[in-house]
Amino acid sequence: MESMKDFLSTLGIKENNHGTSTGQEFFSGKSPSEITSHTPSDGSEIATVTETTQKDFERVVQTSQEAFKNWRMTPAPQRGEIVRQIGEKLRKYKEPLGKLVSYEMGKIYQEGLGEVQEMIDICDFALGQSRMLYGNTMHSERPQHRMYEQWHPLGPVGVISAFNFPVAVYSWNAMIAAVCGDTVIWKASEKTPLCSIAVQNIVAEVLKENDLPEGIFSLITGGREVGEWMTKDDRIPLISATGSIPMGKQVAQTVGARLGKTILELGGNNAIIISKDADLEMTIRAVVFGAAGTAGQRCTSTRRLIIHESVYDEIKERLTSIYKSIQIGDPLDPDTLVGPLIDKDAVNAMQNALQKIKDEGGSIVCGGDVLENLEGHYVKPAIAEVENHYDIVQNETFAPILYLIKYSEFEEAISYHNGVRQGLSSSIFTLNMREAETFLSHRGSDCGIANVNIGTSGAEIGGAFGGEKETGGGRESGSDAWKAYMRRQTNTINWGDELPLAQGIEFDV
Repeated sequence: MESMKDFLSTLGIKENNHGTSTGQEFFSGKSPSEITSHTPSDGSEIATVTETTQKDFERVVQTSQEAFKNWRMTPAPQRGEIVRQIGEKLRKYKEPLGKLVSYEMGKIYQEGLGEVQEMIDICDFALGQSRMLYGNTMHSERPQHRMYEQWHPLGPVGVISAFNFPVAVYSWNAMIAAVCGDTVIWKASEKTPLCSIAVQNIVAEVLKENDLPEGIFSLITGGREVGEWMTKDDRIPLISATGSIPMGKQVAQTVGARLGKTILELGGNNAIIISKDADLEMTIRAVVFGAAGTAGQRCTSTRRLIIHESVYDEIKERLTSIYKSIQIGDPLDPDTLVGPLIDKDAVNAMQNALQKIKDEGGSIVCGGDVLENLEGHYVKPAIAEVENHYDIVQNETFAPILYLIKYSEFEEAISYHNGVRQGLSSSIFTLNMREAETFLSHRGSDCGIANVNIGTSGAEIGGAFGGEKETGGGRESGSDAWKAYMRRQTNTINWGDELPLAQGIEFDV
């Protein structure tokens, strides 16, 4: 245990931690409640974190507002330089932070490292973006007039992140928002509070080295009540929330009631269509990574396989064979491919879903067992034969359950694919150009992400990430997602000595 304590201390994690910070220091005030973080690998306690009080929250918001007044006046390339330095710090701490992600969340170490690499990549992306906050110029219909648009910072931005990507999704929002001139208030998942404290400590090093004021990057900690303080507060013009569909609907209603802005990244029910013309070797590898990786706890995890009847039996047989040999265990063990679920509630949710599959007429092909011989929250990834219309298939279960659905005609496959309420990520495996192009057309996938011959998970930071329908419609990370963190302003300048009106209106006084 001493070596584990040493590893945690590298990231500034203690046995008892304060969960509220406005940048460089954590508040030392006492809170009536605290969160105990446990590792899902064996259920043991890691450390405790005090929750943010309402008084502390008020201090955070006020400090963030004050910091915004100065931060917005800092030239965007200089803001990008701070983000660049954060990226360099993340490179320095990549191994211990990746290890903490694995230890506290349960994903395997390689995926933990990959998540920190996403943070590094988005810092690099945001650095470039800091010099490309472009606005358009337009030709005015009035003589001697110039029109253009520009983008201004919004103010303090609230970020609510989920346990399954405890650090990466925060950086997608925070680093882009920061170069846009916004300050950031982060409420991390109460299931992974230590990851957020570690990131806050890393960011604090950069803030201190640059003698920057408190309030640019702030952290609050707690459950639903703390999140509701953010969503109801009209001093926070934008809330970016990642989580379940019910949570997202509540956030949308609360923020919408005060006419605030939201970025919502909610549930996925992601499918891969496997054509009769698919490269099956590529397909199998993509399916296993997408469905079993992170123990099925990605928003982009592969949930449904829509398989052509001519290759259905082969796909089923090969996946069953692979699933029976998947190495399940300690996520820090380099031989492990699938780690634990986040907690006992997740295990119970998976078992309930498996029972519902049977109740609705489906069958379990393999897996689904709870591994009682292992300490922690371990299950065997499951494969089930179902019909797309089953209620359990229509609703996402955040666990490693892969549904097999058979189709005969391509249009039928598209109908099954789009026949759910969620619309995040999607994929087709085919060497048929017409099928591939149809899938990417307006007649094809209705998701925010559509791939050909790669799986549903593993999105790159350069593309805008998000989905449609009940996935929420938000976009984070790459492309022009930066615009969500700013407000657009159209400007018209009359440099002549006349005052013509638009649309040819004449108004003489």
